[in-house]
Amino acid sequence: MLEREELKLYNRQIILPELGLAGQEKLKTARVLMIGAGGLGCPVLQYLVAAGVGYVGIVDDDVVDISNLHRQILYSIADVGKPKAETAKQKLEWLNPFIELTAYKERLTADNAVTLIGGYNIIVDGSDNFTTRYLVNDTCVALNKPLVFGSIFKFEGQVSVFNYQNGPNYRDLFPEPPPENEVPNCEEAGVIGVLPGIIGTYMANEVIKIICGIGETLSGKLFSMNALDNNSISIYKITKHGKAISAPGIVNQAAIPDREISMETLNNWLAQNPEEICIIDVREIYEFDEYNIGGINIPLYELQEFADDIPANKKLVFICQTGQRSKIALQWTASYLKNEKYSLKNGIRHNL
Repeated sequence: MLEREELKLYNRQIILPELGLAGQEKLKTARVLMIGAGGLGCPVLQYLVAAGVGYVGIVDDDVVDISNLHRQILYSIADVGKPKAETAKQKLEWLNPFIELTAYKERLTADNAVTLIGGYNIIVDGSDNFTTRYLVNDTCVALNKPLVFGSIFKFEGQVSVFNYQNGPNYRDLFPEPPPENEVPNCEEAGVIGVLPGIIGTYMANEVIKIICGIGETLSGKLFSMNALDNNSISIYKITKHGKAISAPGIVNQAAIPDREISMETLNNWLAQNPEEICIIDVREIYEFDEYNIGGINIPLYELQEFADDIPANKKLVFICQTGQRSKIALQWTASYLKNEKYSLKNGIRHNL
């Protein structure tokens, strides 16, 4: 129920027949997680908070740098050196006292992605690196969360909506990340200061449309623009290939414990019948190369693609860093791997 002051605050959008009071109440109960409080995150957060989105989470482990200020206009010179997530939360609370904000002063990683993303209805990705983008996408697919995506580079920007109403996900557009250091970031290539404002506003608009169920979203489409010439504004169709990841929905935690095993149990199995066990490490390749306990390395998002490489007559034990991705692997593979399958409880980090 909206308070009297809220009705005044949101009056100009409530009178829109497409949105109305019903739409405003949907905004009030919505839960949106913003990944990154930088160039894209600042305008997205400002407009979503101003629009009355009731619950907003902010994930960012960075601090404000003076080089941010030409485009991250939520901050000021007095904020240099302060944590972005907490500073953004404070500024946004001044903008709208009727909403609930949570600052996560940490980087999104494979260890915390399921927990953080699982608590929200819509995820917005304003990250600036491919590792995070693919992690956000894959987690959203695993948990069946719609993802609003944006990216910026020099004068160019892109916006899309992924994993919404059975639509394409990010891997349908870009199946694999480019080699490390092949694509420069804004720090290396530069970016015009107004571009994140333009793209971030588009992203916020997509979030509002999804929450309120109005208009036509960019699901299955990629909006692309070049702010330098104004002649390169295009919308491209994205085809759903259906081979990157099949969204299994939220992992049924109640069904998992009896399929989890301890490191002690795994070691006993390997000592007694090693030829009957196949360990599948579902971490990323770089994680496996840094440290592993053996087995074969098939990243979580590639399990279905490489299903034919998995022995059909062996007991499978999925492992990862913390036990989260390996539990997801159990559910993902239920339809196409008929082996007896287990997940290593708490992962290999816990067992070092």
